[in-house]
Amino acid sequence: MSVGTIASESLRNEMVDRLAADHHAKGLALRPEVEAAMRTVPRELYTPGIPLEEAYENTAIITKRVGEENISSVSAPFLIAEMLGQAADALGRMEGRHVLEVGSGGYNASLLRELVGPAGSVTTVDIDPDVTDRAAACLEAAGYNDVIVVCADAEQPIEPGRRYDLIIVTAGAWDVAPAWRDQLAEDGVLVVPLRTFGMTRSWALRRSGDHLVSESHRQCGFVSVQGAGAHEVRYVDIADGVHLRLDEGQQIDPAVVADILTKPREEAWAGLSLPPRTVLADLNLWLATHLICEVQEFVVLSAQEGAVSSGIVAPSWRFGTPATLHDGTFAYRSALRWTGRLFDLGAYAHGPEAALAAGRMVEHMRAWVDAGSPSPVLHVLPAPAPDGDLPDGVVLDKRHSRLVLAFTPDEKGTR
Repeated sequence: MSVGTIASESLRNEMVDRLAADHHAKGLALRPEVEAAMRTVPRELYTPGIPLEEAYENTAIITKRVGEENISSVSAPFLIAEMLGQAADALGRMEGRHVLEVGSGGYNASLLRELVGPAGSVTTVDIDPDVTDRAAACLEAAGYNDVIVVCADAEQPIEPGRRYDLIIVTAGAWDVAPAWRDQLAEDGVLVVPLRTFGMTRSWALRRSGDHLVSESHRQCGFVSVQGAGAHEVRYVDIADGVHLRLDEGQQIDPAVVADILTKPREEAWAGLSLPPRTVLADLNLWLATHLICEVQEFVVLSAQEGAVSSGIVAPSWRFGTPATLHDGTFAYRSALRWTGRLFDLGAYAHGPEAALAAGRMVEHMRAWVDAGSPSPVLHVLPAPAPDGDLPDGVVLDKRHSRLVLAFTPDEKGTR
């Protein structure tokens, strides 16, 4: 065994040990078969030209850019492990399964190949020939010669008539392509990073006829889907380094928000003491589904690090914080307020009705906690589905689908 091989194996095991600890800290468990696959596949073979130590850091590695835009990457190990865990949890077992991966890089496809074993199969597809050529070369170098690599737009069926037990999408999607649902076997599972109200979650969705229902979700971020399924995110600048993300057809006059953060800031706090493991990604979707019914526009606030450190804004997460804009008043979920190891939830607002807007947002935060901090369930139905066929929840209409987000309160109340 060469020194390079020993170093690779050591770094790989250290990476997986960190992933197991990260899962534990999040209240998750790293599935044994996922752990075994990640201890087996040499990640450095899918990141040529990158130093060995960097190949095993817990971050995404960009493999192609066009201008300033990242269009292909090898995803961060923690996110790969979580999505593979979602798939395995939903399917019960991975061995012998037939899998379609949408978005190629090679590394995830080889992990899937390890998981499905000799009786299963893996097909990986990408619209970019540079990406598929690179993935094929990396897979060959790693010895995974039986992974099928296809260059095509996955918005269309890859092999008409064929069905897969699992379709896993490794690019950020705005909608669920009908081809993904149609290529799933009955009771099959789609794992897809899907944007709802401008916020991305990796959803594990099980097929039942023409209806998909979620079994789990994880907060995530991915480079966007290209081709026919692409959907451009629009941004409106409201201050230097501060932006509003518009992803569901919102129409905002930039002049209305140009100086909104210069107006006095009001704040409100929920008066709670919550533990660190509280899943605030669930709260963000709760706010989206409840505030959308009350205010003119629900948007997502994003900010550059300099804007946060200088105090222009203090969002809960600078990469995507729930916010509202109504009659010239802007409100958003604030950074947490810690007391020891517990925290409180708050909101900041600017504009003529700032105190009212901040208080309204905080009321919805308290309601989520009082309901038992429930997680959302996502239903995906075809776009023609009539209102009477939809389950209870907040409806979000996309190009091909009608999405319904629903929360079931915990009958035991606050946890």
